[in-house]
Amino acid sequence: MVRTRDVFQNRQPDLVILDSQLPDGDGVELCKWLHNQGQPLIMILSACNSETDIVTGLRAGADDYMTKPFGMQEFLARIEALTRRVRLMSAPASLTYGDLNIDLVQRRVNFRGDYIDLTPQEFSLLYVLTQAAGAPLSRTDLLRRAWPDAIDNPRTVDTHILSLRKKIEVDPRQPNIIQTVRNVGYRFNVERLLVEGNGHTPSSRVSPSLASSSLR
Repeated sequence: MVRTRDVFQNRQPDLVILDSQLPDGDGVELCKWLHNQGQPLIMILSACNSETDIVTGLRAGADDYMTKPFGMQEFLARIEALTRRVRLMSAPASLTYGDLNIDLVQRRVNFRGDYIDLTPQEFSLLYVLTQAAGAPLSRTDLLRRAWPDAIDNPRTVDTHILSLRKKIEVDPRQPNIIQTVRNVGYRFNVERLLVEGNGHTPSSRVSPSLASSSLR
């Protein structure tokens, strides 16, 4: 078991799948140790299928317990469900860039103390731009990431960018937040917002309630 713990500490996996009966020790005891590390998802696979065995494994810290034999499709589906749960619970409830705050739960934007009324599509477009962390995105990329339906007209992006600029730029004719990158597309100017916001770094606030929300 010591060797197993060493491997875990060196690799730091996000998901650990272990048998309740290990060659070098008790899998349930290892499960307790892993749970105390506070990070990984844990799934126990075991031929011990009594209710007592299952309850013992779950109370030891396992996130799921599968009894043998089992089908591969069920196994993969359970792995997918575990990882999906973690992704949803760790998603940020809001993003803050200087004086710009994006509430991902209520889908509202606050800029310099004022709430900005964005359409659902404008909100999705702004969110996708912020996720690029200052890197330019082409019109094709924006259509693919920010629009719920397939659209082939790249000028659709230009129209929505113009509308978005009118709502969050001090001077839409000389935009500083959403910049045009010649021959590429558009970028979100993180640096400008941080300077204007007295150097505050981007932050996020996590809320489990976001698990039931959608960005689109």
